Amino acid sequence: MAKLAINGGKPVRPKSVKWPEWPIHAESDVKLLAKITRSNRWSYDGPVEWKFAKAFAGYHKSKYGLCCANGTVAIQLALEALDIGAHDEVIVPGMTWQATAAACVDVNAVPVLVDVEPDTWCLDVDKAEAAITRKTKAIIAVHLYGCMTDIAKVRRLCKKRGLYFIEDCAHQHGAFWNNKGVGTFGDVGCFSFQESKVLSSGEGGFNMCQDKTLFERIYSLRNCGRGWMDDMTHTVQSGNYRLTEWQAGMLLAGLSRLDKQVKNRDANAIYLNERLARIPGVLPLRRRKQITQASYYNFAFRIDWDRLGVTRLTNAHFAAAVAAELYAGFEPPYEPLNKCGLYKPHTKRRHKLDAAYWKQIDPKRFKLPVCTDAHDKSGVAIHHHVLMGTKKDVDQIAEAVAKVVEHIGELREDAPQALRKRYRALAV
Repeated sequence: MAKLAINGGKPVRPKSVKWPEWPIHAESDVKLLAKITRSNRWSYDGPVEWKFAKAFAGYHKSKYGLCCANGTVAIQLALEALDIGAHDEVIVPGMTWQATAAACVDVNAVPVLVDVEPDTWCLDVDKAEAAITRKTKAIIAVHLYGCMTDIAKVRRLCKKRGLYFIEDCAHQHGAFWNNKGVGTFGDVGCFSFQESKVLSSGEGGFNMCQDKTLFERIYSLRNCGRGWMDDMTHTVQSGNYRLTEWQAGMLLAGLSRLDKQVKNRDANAIYLNERLARIPGVLPLRRRKQITQASYYNFAFRIDWDRLGVTRLTNAHFAAAVAAELYAGFEPPYEPLNKCGLYKPHTKRRHKLDAAYWKQIDPKRFKLPVCTDAHDKSGVAIHHHVLMGTKKDVDQIAEAVAKVVEHIGELREDAPQALRKRYRALAV
C-alpha cells in the first residue's frame, strides 16, 4: 500500500486544515482607506505616503527613504540616480527574480550574470570580483530566501574597486545585519511591495539611501523630474514612478504588523531548520552569524540526492510529494537567469542599441552551474505564509519532509507532469 499522499496515501495535513492566508488586512485598514478616499488627496507626495516612508526608513535605521511604483522601478531609479547607463556593466546574481537584471537592461546597461553560493543562493562575491572589468560600475546583491549576501565582503570589494553597491531587498523587509536593517549598507537599497511580499500594497516599491543629494536625485527621477520641495531650478528628464495614497495607506497599516510577523516567521524558520537538519539528505540554507533578524519571502532547503542514494529524481518530484502531504505550494526556486522564461531582453526592440550591445545582453552567454543545480535538481522553496502559523504547523512541515525521504522509493521518475503541476500551482 502507498504511504505517500501523492500516490494515494494519507497526507500529514488534511486539505481541510487551512494555512494562514496572505495577504491579510484588518478593519482598521479599510477605515484608513475610506479616510484617504474622502480626503481627495490621492497621490503626489501625500501625507500618508510620507508618514509611511519616514516610518519604514526609520525602522531599518536608514537616513532617507521614499516610495515608488514597484520594485523593478526602484532598481531602475537607483541605477539612473548613480548615473549608470548605456554600455556600463552591472554585476547581478544569476539566481533572482528577472526584474533585477531587466532593470539594468532598461537603462541600457549590461547585466553581467554571476553564480551564487551553493549554501545561501546569494551572490558569490569571489566570482563577482573575477567578473569585474573596466566597464563595471556597480554590483547588485540580492538577499534571497531568508539568506543574506556577505554584506561586509561586498562593501570591501566595492570600495577597493570603486564600484557602487545596490541592495535588492525585495525578499527582506525587516531583516537586520548586526542590528541594522538591510537596504542601508549599499549606496541604494531597493524594496518591492508586490502582493505576495511580506509587506504589501498590491504593487509598490521603495528606495533607501544615506546621502541627501542622492535621495533628492531619486526623488526627481520618480516624480516627473521635479526638484525636491518643488525646486524647479534642479529639474531632470524623467517620468512618473509615484505611489498612490491608497497604497501608502495599506503599507502604513501593514508596517504596524510587520515586526511581529517577521519575528514569528524567523523563530519558526530557525526551529524548522533545526528539525530539517536531522533528516538524512536534507540540507538547510546557511544563516550567516551577522544576521540578527532574518525575513522570509520564501523558505527554502536543499536535497542531497547522493546522500539519499537516488539519481533518477529531481526537486520537482520531491516538491510535489511534500506539497501533497501538506496541501501547500512547494516548488523549485527561481530559474537561473541564463535560461529564465521571463528574462528575454532580445524580445524588446528598444534594447538593440547596436550589434555589440545585443550580443552582450544575451543571457545565454553566462554559465551558472550552482543556480542551475538549485533550480533543476536540489532546491525546494515555499511561500512565507506557511511560517506565519504555530509550532505545530512547523512540525507538520518537518514531518512531511521526513516522510517523503523515508518513502523516497515510492516516487516514480515518470510521475505524470499534470500531477506535479497541480501541486506547484498551490504556490502563492
